[in-house]
Amino acid sequence: MSQTYQATGINLKSLPFGETDRLVTVLTAEFGLLRAVAPGARKPKSRLRGRIEPFVINQLLVVRGRSLDRIIQAETQHSYPGLSKDLAKLTIAQYWAEIALSLGLSDQPQIELYAALNASLVTLERQPHQSPEAAARLLACLNSGVLQLLAVGGLTPQLQACCRSGQPLTPVIDNPDWRVGFSIEAGGLVDLAVLAATGSRMRPTATLTAGELITLRQLTDLEHLTGDRPPLPLVTGRKFEHLLRHYAQHHLGKAIRSAALVDTLFIDS
Repeated sequence: MSQTYQATGINLKSLPFGETDRLVTVLTAEFGLLRAVAPGARKPKSRLRGRIEPFVINQLLVVRGRSLDRIIQAETQHSYPGLSKDLAKLTIAQYWAEIALSLGLSDQPQIELYAALNASLVTLERQPHQSPEAAARLLACLNSGVLQLLAVGGLTPQLQACCRSGQPLTPVIDNPDWRVGFSIEAGGLVDLAVLAATGSRMRPTATLTAGELITLRQLTDLEHLTGDRPPLPLVTGRKFEHLLRHYAQHHLGKAIRSAALVDTLFIDS
């Protein structure tokens, strides 16, 4: 087996290691999650220093090691400078990185996860950051990215049919009283009429109006965030974020630490 190999990856996490090194976790298309040492990366004049910053995409040359591999070369293919200039965008990217770290596997290709995260980062950086609608648009982008990543991991919530009956659910937009339940434990939508008819003790985590369900379904497609579509009301985006956050944490079995800063940055108006 060759002692060196190449991989293209997005930096997700970096920690001090030893006196001058860093331990980097990279999501690669070819080998999944890669944990490797970047020698001397904390030195001011190191060629690796800027290239192992979060969300930089590098073509890596790596040497295999007994316990940890070592990055000996990194050629930057793409970076997202707009993220580091905007705390809200950087927080969203970190939020996604935590999900990707939970979903990603090591020593096997993760092409779809890599592509989903990269596409979400591209969309995120393009979002306007100085407009009255910026917060609402960023929340929509956050929620859409979470849905993209969960779909790749096979954990996407059921948003088309009732998890209990299997019957499709069609929102009635002209009925202001129409509601559907969403159950984290069940894995998605639940028909409230079915629960009532069967005497179920299940208590939905939340209820959605017809308009909310239509919008949530649209967020499963990143293309919905392009163009001049009006953003969601901030309160709706916050509702979706809370719902998807707790859904993801439940099914991943791990807390999303960046969510605490989301609560600070995006306040209902």
